[in-house]
Amino acid sequence: MLNIDRLPIFILATIILLLTPGPAVLYIIARSIDQGRMAGLVSVLSIEAGNFVHAVAATAGLSALLFSSATAFSVVKYLGAAYLIYLGVRKLFSHSTSLQAVHVDPQNLRQVFTQGVTVAIFNPKTALFFLAFLPQFVDQSKGQVGLQLLILGCLFVVMATISDGMYALLASSAGQWLKSRRRVWLAERYVVGLIYIGLGVTAALADSPH
Repeated sequence: MLNIDRLPIFILATIILLLTPGPAVLYIIARSIDQGRMAGLVSVLSIEAGNFVHAVAATAGLSALLFSSATAFSVVKYLGAAYLIYLGVRKLFSHSTSLQAVHVDPQNLRQVFTQGVTVAIFNPKTALFFLAFLPQFVDQSKGQVGLQLLILGCLFVVMATISDGMYALLASSAGQWLKSRRRVWLAERYVVGLIYIGLGVTAALADSPH
């Protein structure tokens, strides 16, 4: 079903992206520092619940597109590659976000979960990311493209839950240390930017699927 040759690349790219602290990770760290471990873990579950909604939506939309036109699916794939390159270039030239700039108001755990899900679901950048990222690892020659997309999306969410959970646990125990690691936030800009560009270029230069 899945192209086994592409799966290690997907896993490696996902791991590197998840281990570099983006906006969602900064939010989780800030919540963990301010309200402790439980609030941090709840925020992880809420963010990933929202991401799962985006993964399912991307699967449904791209699958419907494939059934209507394989050519249209290929066009979306290359547009996604271009979008990943754009994200990478913008990341390289952006100013690094400081953890001190991220502020969260104290809330009970139900409010923490509701806020995290709402923020994740209504983030258009997350939707665009899934639409651009997942098709790069789909092999149309294997068939069942919708199922391939869903598996990849679920795998991404599971890995993100583990990674973000580690950040929540670490931040709740070593919050002040993380706040002072300015080099971590500076390195994140270059690592993530180059990964996006690499994924986009690789997809753009790949042979068209049969």
